Amino acid sequence: MTRTFYVVRHAKAGDRESWSGDDRLRPLTKKGHKQAEQLVTLLEGKRIAAVFSSPYVRCVQTVEPLARANRLEVEHRIELAEGHGLDGAMTFLSNPKLDRAVLSTHGDIVWELVEELVRRRVVKAGDGGYEKGSTWELQLDGAAIVAARYSPIE
Repeated sequence: MTRTFYVVRHAKAGDRESWSGDDRLRPLTKKGHKQAEQLVTLLEGKRIAAVFSSPYVRCVQTVEPLARANRLEVEHRIELAEGHGLDGAMTFLSNPKLDRAVLSTHGDIVWELVEELVRRRVVKAGDGGYEKGSTWELQLDGAAIVAARYSPIE
């Protein structure tokens, strides 16, 4: 049975270097909020079953409009936080009970995902990226990623 996941890199947040507070609290910019709204349109009709997010404010804010549109709660999960690597995201992808789940995470994790997709020959190098606000739709057969499609958001 094929399962689907949507891995979302958080939308545009304020500049890390000019933010003086705790980086976990750095919010989305005006453009980032617009990208978060565009995510709702991008995934419209996809029957989202669950929304998981890094607990960082920018990741949560990215998927809040999507969760509201699907009448779901955003579940904060440390495994998706910056620095937890692809292994953190893989705990969701390897769970056979999960399907049609959104995973909101950070650039370092999405970069590792893209590298893994290329390594496994699911996509060719250059067939997608890890831009802010972008989404990777992954199709899994068991634990194996069998197809992936990249969707950037302006």
